[in-house]
Amino acid sequence: MKMDIPSEGWMTKPTDRFVLKWIKCNLSARITPRLLGLEWLRPWMITAASSSLGVAAGLAFALGNAWLGGLIAALSQVLDGVDGQFARLTNRQSKAGAFFDSVLDRYSDGALVIGLTIWVGRLPHFIPLWQVAVLGSLALIGSGLISYSSARAESLGIDLGEPTLASKGTRTSAVVLCGLASVFWAHAPVAALLYLVIHPNLVVAGRLSRALKGSGRGK
Repeated sequence: MKMDIPSEGWMTKPTDRFVLKWIKCNLSARITPRLLGLEWLRPWMITAASSSLGVAAGLAFALGNAWLGGLIAALSQVLDGVDGQFARLTNRQSKAGAFFDSVLDRYSDGALVIGLTIWVGRLPHFIPLWQVAVLGSLALIGSGLISYSSARAESLGIDLGEPTLASKGTRTSAVVLCGLASVFWAHAPVAALLYLVIHPNLVVAGRLSRALKGSGRGK
């Protein structure tokens, strides 16, 4: 099947920030056109494959292999951009597909954070396990609230301003880079966990403040 490919509009969505845009335009877009000839392929299949890789990355971290976890997470992130591009190019976009993608993203995201937390907990002579559990919980909650607060604000008509830099693309990229960097610095994934604790939760706090001020109850 031969298909005319539009110039650029199919590569990204308006809400994509620069990290996700770079990944989609420079990596995902190299794969997507090669899949157009597979008439049996559907966007949900790509979504499922991407999320399965994300869960596998979390498992690799949990088993103590941060480098492998980072590599698999990178593949998952690239493939995560392919499903939307494939849907747009084949005119198979749907609300059900977008919902499916969002839900499976949360499984992938959660597995990666949990796996990273377990990896940090396995470090000898680091910090007590209960402190690692607290950090992991904060990272998991903050990461989940980025997506939830975006969706909830949209349904309520609340303006949160520009799309956040703490999106899934940025969060996953931080884990990928630190996981791969563990080859050179064994404690690099700790930096990824701390990032997931700090940045997403600060963004959520900022969103809460903006929403309250916008409603006139910010005093």
